[in-house]
Amino acid sequence: MSEIKYEIIKKLGAISKSEKGWAKELNLISWNDREPKYDIRDWSPDGSQMGKGVTLSKEELAALKSLLGSMEI
Repeated sequence: MSEIKYEIIKKLGAISKSEKGWAKELNLISWNDREPKYDIRDWSPDGSQMGKGVTLSKEELAALKSLLGSMEI
């Protein structure tokens, strides 16, 4: 299995943090030297490990923002 390359271009913020220190974060990440995308996933306290997540284009993030803005919580 080939190694996945990534570069965190910009850390946008933490959404939550677990008791074990893992943080669910929104970041702008370039995967395998491609155009950066918005990414939501869990990261270990030292940033060396990551969990499964979701990657969104700018258009998808805008649609999600609109959807969340219309929700009543």
